[in-house]
Parts: sequence; C-alpha cells; structure tokens
Amino acid sequence: GKKKVNFRLTDREVMQVGENTCIITASGDGMNETENDLPHKRIYMDYNATTPLEPEVIEAVTEAMKEAWGNPSSTYEPGRKAKEILDWSRTAVACMVGGKPDDIIFTSGGTEANNLVFHTAVNYFKDTWKNSGQNSLSADRDAKRSLPHFIISNVEHDSVKLVVEKLQKDGKGEVTFVPVSKVSGRAEVEDVISAVRPTTCLVSVMMANNETGVIMPISEIGERLKVLNQSRKGKFPRILFHTDAAQAIGKVHVDVEELGVDYLTIVGHKFYGPRIGALYVRGPAVESPLFPMFFGGGQERNFRPGTENTPMIAGLGKAAELVTQNLEAYKDHMKMVRDYLEERLMDAFGKQRIHFNSHFEDTDVLPNTCNVSIIGPSLQGRKVLFRCRRLLASVGAACHSDKCDKPSHILLSCGISYEIASCAVRLSVGRATTKEEVDVIVKDLVQAVARLEPCNPGTDVR
Repeated sequence: GKKKVNFRLTDREVMQVGENTCIITASGDGMNETENDLPHKRIYMDYNATTPLEPEVIEAVTEAMKEAWGNPSSTYEPGRKAKEILDWSRTAVACMVGGKPDDIIFTSGGTEANNLVFHTAVNYFKDTWKNSGQNSLSADRDAKRSLPHFIISNVEHDSVKLVVEKLQKDGKGEVTFVPVSKVSGRAEVEDVISAVRPTTCLVSVMMANNETGVIMPISEIGERLKVLNQSRKGKFPRILFHTDAAQAIGKVHVDVEELGVDYLTIVGHKFYGPRIGALYVRGPAVESPLFPMFFGGGQERNFRPGTENTPMIAGLGKAAELVTQNLEAYKDHMKMVRDYLEERLMDAFGKQRIHFNSHFEDTDVLPNTCNVSIIGPSLQGRKVLFRCRRLLASVGAACHSDKCDKPSHILLSCGISYEIASCAVRLSVGRATTKEEVDVIVKDLVQAVARLEPCNPGTDVR
C-alpha cells in the first residue's frame, strides 16, 4: 500500500514529496519516510511567519466564491451579496481594532498598507509645508532642510525600512532610525521624541517585533506626539503617527483609541486569515490625510481603486470576528504553551547553554514568541534547524531566509552578542499548539544538537 521514499540529501537540498515539502539536511544522512507519514511527523512552530486558515475562514471564503461572485459595484443579486460581505467585513475588522467601519481601507496586504502610509506622508508634507510657518526658519536654509523627515525604529519590517531608505537615496526624504534599547529591546519614548525636527511628518514604530516579540510603547509615544502637535500648530506640519500591528493582532489587545495612532496596518495571514490586509486610517481625508497610490474605478472611496477581492475580504472579516470573540482564550493558551516550551528547553539544555533572546527587563512581549539560542560553536540556528526531523521553524523573519548565514540585525540591535545571535532560533507557537508537541520538538532539538556536536554530553533527552 504505502509508497516508500528514500532520499539521501546534502545540507541545503529540499525535496518535494507529493504535497509535502520535507527538508532533510544532515549531510550523508538519508531518512526513510512514507508519504502518508510526513504530515504527522512535522510540527509547525513558525506562527509569526504565517498562520493556517481557520476552518470558519475557509468556509467564509468558499461561500463568498459560490454565492457572492458578482462585482460589488453591480446592482443585481450576486453583486449586492458581494457588497453586503464587504460591508460586514469592514465592520468586523474595524471592531477588532476599536475603529469605525469607514476607517478601514482594504489592501492587498501589509506591504501595500505600509507603503500607502509613507506615500501619503510625502504628499501631505508637500501640501502643508508651503503653508506652514516654515518662513520662521533661517532664510538661508538649504533645500535639504525642507525635505520630509521620517522617524522609525531600527528594527522595523522591510516594508517600512526599505521605503524610507529609498526615499532617502532618491533625495526625497530624510530619516532617523531610532535604535532600540539594549536593555529593554524597545524603541524608547524619549529617543523617539528627541528625534523630532520641524520637518518631521511621520513617526512609524511597529507595535510588536516579529523576531523578539517585544511590544513597543505605542500608547506612550502617541500621547507625547499629541501634545507636541498642539505646540506645532500653525508653525510646522502635524506629525502623523503609524504603527504596523501585523504581529500584535490576534495575540494581544489592539485598540486604536488607546494607541493614539492615525494609521494602523492589519495583515490577515498573521491571525489565521487570508493573505490580504487592511489599513486603519483615522477619518480618511478628514481627520487624517490619505493619498491614493493607484487610480482607477473608484473602489474603496477612491483611496484604493480596483475591483474588490470579495472572497478574501470575507475571510479577513471572519478572521477578525474570531479574534474579537476569542482573543483572551487565544492569548492565555499561547502564553501557557510558550512558557512550558521555555521550561522544557531549560530542562533539556541547562542554564549555561540556553539564552532567551526575547527576555528583556521590564518589557512586555508577545505571548507566543520564544527566540532562543542553544549556545555552542557549531550550533548556528540554521544548522540546528536543518538537522531537525520534525520541527518546522525559522531563524528569524521569513522574508530574510536568503540571509541565514548572518545573525539577525534585529537581535544585534537589541544587544545580543554576535555569537549568541548566530545560534538563534525563533519558535512561535499557535492557537492549537500543545504541550505534547512541545515535548516532541524539544527532543528533536536535542537530537539535532547531538548530531552537530556528538562529543558534548551536556543535554538531557528526557
């Protein structure tokens, strides 16, 4: 009955077996598996990279494909159904983050949402700078002084970091990268505020870091910017405030009123939804500016034209509804499993060999994230993961998988030494991760380490 598959692979080879990708990386070590066994032998712990769709989300997407296939701008029945789904989903997403339905703009994903914020800030600065009190500045200021200035942390996602780097390279903007504290791992409020200039038009700080799980002081920054904007009124452009909440939503409480943000990025596939996103905008074009990047049929009130992807938006709405209904249960379960994971790692490897890169003094972190280094000269994170037979995890952001020979710049920025950062593995648990699965992957890590340094007796496989 079952077809046997016997591969002998080298360090970096990946073999596709049916619908399952099996990464087998011990040089010269073949593994005998059956196709039917593979799904049961792999345990996923990379939920910060992406999440599977919840069954209810799949049902919502499928139903929309069958029943609401019409153009939402049409007046006949399939189109009306599609429009109803858009309206319902917009309300569900708004409720999840404490906003109003009209504040939600659907996008293709987080990258587009982030780019839309910076595109808006550039155009907003052009419109407002010439009408502000800039003449009070020195008359001999050069052109560079009148470029829009952005403040971001030095641990932002590339869809923020690369945007400002491009603007700076093209001479279209200036940027201050606020370094995170090597004590707290956070972008500290005073450091952000002290970077403000007359030309500052946007502050963008992620709500939670994807590698360390550190939660940033967004509310505190928002409060300080609100006061600062009052003193700038009539003199300099208002400073807009944005947070990328991709990693926070579905894991911790997110409320735009409490955060005091003008813009908040929402990414569906991080909270068991489809791979689309949305941008929260506080009163689009009324309270907060919003300049479209695209032009077309006028959908999304002309802010993001293009025929709406009704099935995916239906799935996003359902995923948002599940977060609103179940957040506390999700959070409590993930924290319980994450804490158990850290205990088991400590038991297996000992205090001298384990360093938790996501532990910082007096700092809140996501309930599901464990960034850990198993310390040893031959235990670089990628090598350990390559020799795991059952664990599916990463050394950091999935977007940086082609840079795995170097330690994460985020960990280095947080004060983690080069040697320890090189050994880092990011383990992020999910809503359904069990203690039994934790036991299995800890044993898997123990065997992987043993294969990398067979002469080291310092591990306990219990």
